[in-house]
Amino acid sequence: MIGIPSDQKYGIYLFLGLAVLCSGIYTFVGPEEQVDYNRDIKPIFNKNCITCHGGVKKSGEFSLLFQEEAYSKNESGKRAIIPGNPGESEMIRRITHHDPEVRMPPEGDPLPEKQVALLNRWIEQGAQWGDHWAYQKPEAAEPPKVDGNWPKNGIDRFVLQKLNEKELEPSPRADKRTLLRRVTLDLTGLPPTRQEVDDFLNDHSPDAYEKVVDRLLDSPHYGERWAAMWMDLARYADSKGYEKDGHRSIWQYRDWLIKAFNEDKPFDEFTIEQLAGDLLPDPTKSQRIATAFHRNTVNNDEGGTNDEEFRVAAVIDRVNTTWNVWQGTTMECVQCHAHPYDPIRHEDFYKSYAYFNNSADEDVPSEAPNLKTFDREEDQQRLDDIKQWIDKQIKNPEESTKKVQDFTNLIRLMEPKIHAHSFDQIKNGTITSSNSYLAVEHGGHARIADVDLTGKDRMFISYRTSRTTGNVKIHKGGPEGEIIGRWDVREDDGPRDFDITSIPITPQTGKHNLYFVFTDPGNKGYVNNIEWVLFHQSLPGKSKAGYEETREKFSSLLNTNEVIETPVMVELEGNHARTTRIFERGNWMVHGDTVRPGVPEVLNPMPDEYPENRLGLARWLVSGENPLTARVTVNRLWAKLFGTGIVETVSDFGSQGYLPSHPGLLDWLALQFMNNHDWSFKKQLKQLVMSATYQQASDISPELRELDPDNRLLARGPRIRLTAEQVRDQALAVGGLLSDKMYGPSVMPPQPDGLWQVVYSGLQWKTSEGEDKYRRALYTYWRRTNPYPSLIAFDAPSREVCVAQRVNTNTPLQALVTLNDPVYVEAARGLAERIMKNAPESAEEQLKIGYRLAMMRDIDPAKLKALKTLYSDTKVHFQQHPKEAKELTGKSNLQLATLTVVSSAIMNLDEFITKS
Repeated sequence: MIGIPSDQKYGIYLFLGLAVLCSGIYTFVGPEEQVDYNRDIKPIFNKNCITCHGGVKKSGEFSLLFQEEAYSKNESGKRAIIPGNPGESEMIRRITHHDPEVRMPPEGDPLPEKQVALLNRWIEQGAQWGDHWAYQKPEAAEPPKVDGNWPKNGIDRFVLQKLNEKELEPSPRADKRTLLRRVTLDLTGLPPTRQEVDDFLNDHSPDAYEKVVDRLLDSPHYGERWAAMWMDLARYADSKGYEKDGHRSIWQYRDWLIKAFNEDKPFDEFTIEQLAGDLLPDPTKSQRIATAFHRNTVNNDEGGTNDEEFRVAAVIDRVNTTWNVWQGTTMECVQCHAHPYDPIRHEDFYKSYAYFNNSADEDVPSEAPNLKTFDREEDQQRLDDIKQWIDKQIKNPEESTKKVQDFTNLIRLMEPKIHAHSFDQIKNGTITSSNSYLAVEHGGHARIADVDLTGKDRMFISYRTSRTTGNVKIHKGGPEGEIIGRWDVREDDGPRDFDITSIPITPQTGKHNLYFVFTDPGNKGYVNNIEWVLFHQSLPGKSKAGYEETREKFSSLLNTNEVIETPVMVELEGNHARTTRIFERGNWMVHGDTVRPGVPEVLNPMPDEYPENRLGLARWLVSGENPLTARVTVNRLWAKLFGTGIVETVSDFGSQGYLPSHPGLLDWLALQFMNNHDWSFKKQLKQLVMSATYQQASDISPELRELDPDNRLLARGPRIRLTAEQVRDQALAVGGLLSDKMYGPSVMPPQPDGLWQVVYSGLQWKTSEGEDKYRRALYTYWRRTNPYPSLIAFDAPSREVCVAQRVNTNTPLQALVTLNDPVYVEAARGLAERIMKNAPESAEEQLKIGYRLAMMRDIDPAKLKALKTLYSDTKVHFQQHPKEAKELTGKSNLQLATLTVVSSAIMNLDEFITKS
């Protein structure tokens, strides 16, 4: 039992209030103690001064954001802070001035005397600045030594030390049924089966629980549970976003996530492949699909929009998401000005932006670049034949490997494209309102400027004809210049969807302006519509036998519709690479100085040997020298298990974020994750769930509830509501309906009619059939403008942006969903059918077995009494209204209808949707 002497309660309450609130609360410092900048001074500045003297504005040319600025002379010619001399420091004079017109801060009451005394002592002691705790590299340290047999690993020793300081005791271990349900839900997202419960209860060996943990970590459902977590961070959706919100085929990335978690891909590799898999040497299909992490950005297909504006918006989102996910840093604050609270400069945002600015996507409707995955074996065989052909034509093995890779990438990616919106100086033509293609009439022309043709002798064209004949001549230098290529549109091309063809061009060197001159002999209107062009080398071996057959295979692969296309990242190089400039005040149309890729100075420096691209950034993020990545990641895992992170603000480790409740524990876990576990999620999660801290009962006394309502001291086990996905999956599992099918395109389980009446879109919700109706929630089709309603009711995000921590609400709408949504009604009917199969006709026994099937434990007498009343009242109602019973279950079975209602009540109990 937890006991707190009454004469100590007030002191404990006060101490805890100071310890667990955000850094805006100040710590008492003894008269001889060294004042700490981050602990004592920074919170005062952030709350009272930084609004006027920080990154947004520097009133009086005085800023407290950076040390050198704080110590410099301000507009008056005086220095606000003179280390060692508070009497001569202008800041002290102003905050203590008797005149309200002069005193700082200018609004509200003067600073409390204790804070003024702190500032005086800090300056007197030399005004030591100090880096923010999160930017300091974790230092290796052993867990504290504590007495007692309670600790099972190092986690518990940190926790117990803090409990001892507060004269508290940990809670006893949870009972085996509770513990099994908790850990099964946490590691797989599903409840345990009846057999799993029986096996655990009957296993009395010392390592019985550990065997359960190992089994769960090896379950394929483990990958599904943690992929669902990561999908919020990746802002995964099956649609593009914005008003039109059209379909996006990106489910292969979700499948990659599930496999990566199940394979326990080390987090450093997991990071590198998602941020820069395409930049690895000879990247695999899997590594390219991983980069779809940053193709989950929204894409605007609306007519009349500016592609460059929304390309920029996507790049900005990539910057913000990367810093949120891996660094717990609010980099979005720096887009328009220096960070208001943390030492990150305005230009640092655009140094990060430079890493992502060379991605080939341009906000076009096709979502290019897309990786083609061939569905048919014959297409894959064609690709293999082409690779073998190229290899035979080139004697030098190194050159042959490069050429094979080059043409493989051409077939599967078709990059770097020059999209229609890049044409300018258009005569007798237009770029369509959706920016998707160029259309030019007879006698018209359009220009592409500064095309580097060195080493290129072939042009690929994606086009659609609107008339049956015509030709396009490609002139160099002007509409009347040298003709370097000619494309004849044949009658048998016909009006159809976009095709890809290619024509030879005269070899050139250097950059040239190319003019596409259109001729329509019949002058019948638009000759054709061009979506994009691409300049490349011709397939080698033209004079050899078998060339024409190989060329036909090549053409068929470029135009086959039997493919899966996944948006991926592709890096622009050479003439296609972009220059990055600072956006003045964040305005993408007002450019300032040019910047190179880089990271904020306040963090560990970027090694010179790392490339200045996304691969270099990814390696820097998972470097052992990086102080934040491991901290942020283990804190996120902790939050998923315990409900609250060691740092409560999981996406803000800056000075405005909360202080860690157990700083030593956080650093120890971060070092364990990197060094002892080699970035293994499974090892890290096992360490967490094997701790005595995690295995505690979640019961809470009135005293502890008042003292520590958010469980920041960890004197009890976690008690939190299940995620939206887990609530639904558990209902289907308990109802005996949940499908084990994994992977593949997203599915459309039942939802209310009429929700997809969206303008400018032909998408329709077509309810899936068979077991696809009952697949796990992470496979549900996710449309950003209208996500699956029952998941949204339980606080799932729309996924338009990265969400590191969902908001948990408790609203009547949630009960309306679980009581009335067709999926939950069907799940309740499934549970009722299971009850009828497993229990005798006695109503009381049926209620007991129903509760046991749902909760894997016996029901208490009070709940049983309430269910018996519900059962009898419902049975009488259906006897009087048999038509309603049939409408509910689809069968003329009063007993099934009655138990369906009772099952629905069981599945709406607090303990059913809560992890206790």
